[in-house]
Amino acid sequence: MLQVGLTHFLVVSAILFSLGIYGIVTRKNAVMVLMGIELVLNSANINFVAFAKYGNYGLGGQIIALFVIILAAAEAAIALAIVLNIYKTFANVNVDEIDKLKE
Repeated sequence: MLQVGLTHFLVVSAILFSLGIYGIVTRKNAVMVLMGIELVLNSANINFVAFAKYGNYGLGGQIIALFVIILAAAEAAIALAIVLNIYKTFANVNVDEIDKLKE
């Protein structure tokens, strides 16, 4: 029978992190970039919880993961408000085409 160990969690986390970085680097749409950031934060949460379980650190990893989830929710709310404001101003949310914010 297959035992799920720390290595399995780390592999899943590395895949999620890689997909998140790929989404951040390659996407032009601001909403897709935010989704990539969420994937990166979720991969960090998997690492926190896995190391807390297999490293016998108690509830430390779960508490840090909870704070990361709260931070991600606040980041998503503020970032989506900024994206909506940019869309209302420029009628576009492509991050490479928004260069008039300097003025």
